[in-house]
Amino acid sequence: MNTSRIRSDHDALYASMGELRRLVQADVAGNAAALFAELRKLDATIRLHLAIEDRMLYPALAGASDPQVAAAGRRFQHEMGGLAAAYDDFAARWDSAPRIAAAPGPFGREAADLLDALHARIRHEDCELLPLAEAL
Repeated sequence: MNTSRIRSDHDALYASMGELRRLVQADVAGNAAALFAELRKLDATIRLHLAIEDRMLYPALAGASDPQVAAAGRRFQHEMGGLAAAYDDFAARWDSAPRIAAAPGPFGREAADLLDALHARIRHEDCELLPLAEAL
């Protein structure tokens, strides 16, 4: 399976997450507009990326003749549900620059936690899931 689009999305997500971290560390309230703009960019990439995984990657893995590959695909898909829900909750709470600016501490903490979880997930996909898909 060709995973170049997924890997390209991962690169874009890493870059966006890095920019969000930089902005948070510099000054959440002062960077609220830039943070919100970067969140919108991240949101667009994540939503398209998840659709590609749901429509292409997970079905391909689930249909693999190797039961371990199929099980890994199901496990990854199941695990993604919880992270996707956490992301949706975060995006709903921080849906404007004024909200971000009004609560810089809570935003910074929640953003750091979410970015850590997203980064770990993407690394896990890069190291385990995508090599399985590429071998199909």
